[in-house]
Order: sequence, then C-alpha cells, then structure tokens
Amino acid sequence: MSPDRSPALIIQFPSPVPAATRDRLVALLADHDLVAIEEDHLTDPRRWTAHFATPAARDTARAAMPTLDDLGPVEISAIDVEDEDWARRTQADLPAIRVGRVIIAPPWDLPPAPPSPDDVVVEIEPSRGFGTGHHQSTRLCLVLLQTRELKNRTVLDIGTGSGVLAIVAARLGAAFVRAIDVDPEAVENARENITRNQVAGVVEAHVQDLTEGNIAPAEVVTANLTGTLLARYASLLTPLVKPAGTLIVAGFTIDEKPLVEDAFNGAFHVSESAEEDDWWALVLTKI
Repeated sequence: MSPDRSPALIIQFPSPVPAATRDRLVALLADHDLVAIEEDHLTDPRRWTAHFATPAARDTARAAMPTLDDLGPVEISAIDVEDEDWARRTQADLPAIRVGRVIIAPPWDLPPAPPSPDDVVVEIEPSRGFGTGHHQSTRLCLVLLQTRELKNRTVLDIGTGSGVLAIVAARLGAAFVRAIDVDPEAVENARENITRNQVAGVVEAHVQDLTEGNIAPAEVVTANLTGTLLARYASLLTPLVKPAGTLIVAGFTIDEKPLVEDAFNGAFHVSESAEEDDWWALVLTKI
C-alpha cells in the first residue's frame, strides 16, 4: 500500500446507535491498532471512518465486529483513504478543553494567558497519535493525575500517543517522565509536543514495547490502553510500579471493568475511580 494511504473501515449505521453501544464498539476496534475514528456528526453519528495502523489490523477488526450483538445490521466496507494528513484535517476544528485546572489546547485555540495562576496550559498538535484530551479516557486520566502528588516523583506513561499525559505530569511537578509507545509516528508526535511545551528536560519519549522488558519502574505509572490490553499485560505492568506506588489505568468501558479489576487483584487495591459516559479509570495502589 502507498505510504500516503490509510487503511480504514467505513461503518454505516442504519439507525441511531446508543452511546453505550458506540463506546463498546470503540473499545472493540481499539484492540486492533485503531488510530482514530472520523464521525459524520458529533452527537448523532450514522457513518464512521475508522482508521487503522495496518491493513491486517483493519481486517481483524472487521472480523471481530459481529461479536457486538446489540449493534444491529451495519454496512461495513474496507477502503484505503488518500492523504496521510487526514488526521490533521479532521481535527482542525477541535477546540481547547479544560479538565480541572489543566487546559489542553491546539495551536489555533491557545488562551492568550493562563486564566488563573494555578492553571496549567498544555499545547498539543493533533496528529495520528491519540491524546488531544477530547476522548473520555484521556480526560479521566487527567482528572486522576491531578489528585496525585507528583512533585519530585518519577512517572512512566505507557501508550503515550501524543504525549499529553506525560507532559501534564511534568507540568504538575514530576521529576522525570518516561513516555513509551509502540507506534513510531506517535512517539515522533509526542517528542514534538514535548519540545513545544518546553519539558524536554523532564520528559523522554521512546519507541518501546512492554514485552521487551528493561523498563525502569516508576512511582506513578499511567496506562491508557484498552480493557483487553490491560488484562493481557497486567503481569508486565505490575513490576513497573514501585512498592506502594500508583498505577492509573484507563481506556475501558463499564463492561470491561470487572476484567480489569480481576487482572490486578492481589497486587493492587483500588484507591480511587472516575467515570464518564460509561468509560472508567482506576487508581490502583500497589500492595
């Protein structure tokens, strides 16, 4: 496939689909190297264009979709989308958002100055990497990061995407943040955002897979992945959290919550949780 084409699925819904079902579909697609979803309408989408990292990932995602019994009959077609810059074009109208005292803003919607002295403004250039702050799971992580004492602590951000969580952790006082992702394009975008936010002295971004090992443990670890991946890699995530340290997990729906809790039971206890539109995040404290 040409490098300027993106493998995608066109998903046409015959009727309105409940938000909870759409969230379950996002979670399912995310297990197959989903890059992003374009919707034809923000509140009542009838057509999705789901972009994937590879044609193989797109094809396995398509095969997995019938497992959602309540989705109803949908039309699904595989295509290759022209123009590798589609992500920037489709996100060109994203506004700045506020989560607590953190403001995540694209370059075209930066506030002229922090609204208050306690506010933290982070500039994120949207690209193929997730993490503009507009998805529920990212917002939940931002909420929970602000409830942690990060000053002078080490942080590990797994599946960093655009680097937004790593950058926020640095701006909240972390002494050192290591951000890792398996996607080289995401890491490239994260490095650009790290430089843009002037935290290169604190945050390092690397292309790295959990299964490779040789990852130094940290006092606070964030893993905004999917329910399936969190359960699959629980045994690898556990030693990356220092004794009595904190693991923030997100990216799973209410249906996947028991799966995630069971995966970490015994090594951690749940000390805090947050929920938005049936998406959940947990703060796990290592026993």
